[in-house]
Amino acid sequence: MAIMITDECINCGACEPECPNNAIYEAGAEWRFSDKTSLSGMVKKMDGTEVDANAPQAPLSMDIYYIVTDKCTECVGFHDEPQCASVCPVDCCVDDPNFRESKEELLAKKTIMHG
Repeated sequence: MAIMITDECINCGACEPECPNNAIYEAGAEWRFSDKTSLSGMVKKMDGTEVDANAPQAPLSMDIYYIVTDKCTECVGFHDEPQCASVCPVDCCVDDPNFRESKEELLAKKTIMHG
């Protein structure tokens, strides 16, 4: 599964620098698959579509920080627990019930992003 940020977010920004995949972005910020990853060229998203890793993607939220599900590995392969959740002062970084992935799938995603 991935982590999501709920609307209880106070926009403190504590989570963003903690993410080893650069999957967390400030409200209204464009994002790229290539941001702090080794991804380049065409990248296959979880929904099966492909996009250019360097192409800017539309913000997923205009109001609060957000997590790009396609880049979130729950910190598997980096830390014992999701770092965003461990530093969040209002506990708004929670499991996303809409995206379930096994530890093996998360490790494979990490390998794809970081080589």
